[in-house]
Amino acid sequence: MNPDWLRPDWPAPPGVRAIFTTRHGGQSRPPFASFNLGDHVGDAPADVAANRSALQAATGACCVFLKQIHGAAVVRLDAASPHGQSADACLTQHAGVVCSIMVADCLPVLFASSDGALVGAAHAGWRGLAGNAATGQPGVLQTFHKSFEAMALSIRAKAAMKMIAWLGPCIGQLAFEVGPEVKAAFEADLPASAAFFVARGSGKFLADLAGLARLRLQALGVHAIYGNDGSASWCTASNPSRYFSHRRDAAAVGGNGTGTTGRMAACIWRDAAADPDRPAKQVLA
Repeated sequence: MNPDWLRPDWPAPPGVRAIFTTRHGGQSRPPFASFNLGDHVGDAPADVAANRSALQAATGACCVFLKQIHGAAVVRLDAASPHGQSADACLTQHAGVVCSIMVADCLPVLFASSDGALVGAAHAGWRGLAGNAATGQPGVLQTFHKSFEAMALSIRAKAAMKMIAWLGPCIGQLAFEVGPEVKAAFEADLPASAAFFVARGSGKFLADLAGLARLRLQALGVHAIYGNDGSASWCTASNPSRYFSHRRDAAAVGGNGTGTTGRMAACIWRDAAADPDRPAKQVLA
C-alpha cells in the first residue's frame, strides 16, 4: 500500500479491509498527477489502466468501478460484475470483490456489517445525498440502507443488519458554496439539515456535506459513524498536494470551469482469505 493512502481508523470486523487513495503513487501526468483512477476525465487510457492495475495489486482483490451519475441506484457485486454499471452505490457479500467509489469532492461513505458478512460503498454528492422529496425519490444513503438490510435478510445474517460507516475526505464546508435550492432540497426531507448550512451572503450558503451525511445516517438508525469530522485535513479542496478537487481545479483555469482533475477511490472489501473458493478476477481498464 502507498504510505500516503488513508487507512480508515474504525472498528472494522475481522477480514474487512478498506483504503482511500490519494493523488500520490501513480503514473498519470499533470493535471492528473499522479494516481488518477478516472477513465472519463481525459487522462491517457494507458496511465489510468496502469493506476487501476496498481490498485488491484495493492488490494489483492477484484476492483469494480461504477459509472457514477449522482443518483441513488445500488448494485450488488460479485467476481463477474462488469465495470461501468450506472449506479452510485454498491455492496457485496463475496470475499475478494472490492466495492469502489471514485471522488474528487463528493463524499465517499464505506459500510460494513458488524459481523463482517457484508460490505459496501456509496457516492454522496449533494444531489445523491439529498434525493428529491417532491417526487418521493430517496437519497443514496436511504436507498443503500434499504438494499443492505434486504441483502442481510437474504443471507439470513441478522447480525449483518447492524452496520458501521466511515466517511472519507470530501469538500469542506468553508470551500463548498451552494445556492438556496440546495439548502431547500435537504430541508424538505430533514428540517434539521438547516443546522449544516451557514449563510454566506447574496443568497448563498456554505454546506457541511459530511455533517449532512451523518444526520441522514443517524436518521436511519446508524450511529457507529467514523472518519470525516469536518476539520481542515479532510477537505479535498483545501489540500491540493494530497487530494484531487473538481471544484478547486475546474476554477483554476481562468475561473471559467475549463480546468480538470483526477479521481481518487474509496475501497472496501472482504479479504479473499475468508473465502478461498472465490478467487479475484483481473481488473479491466
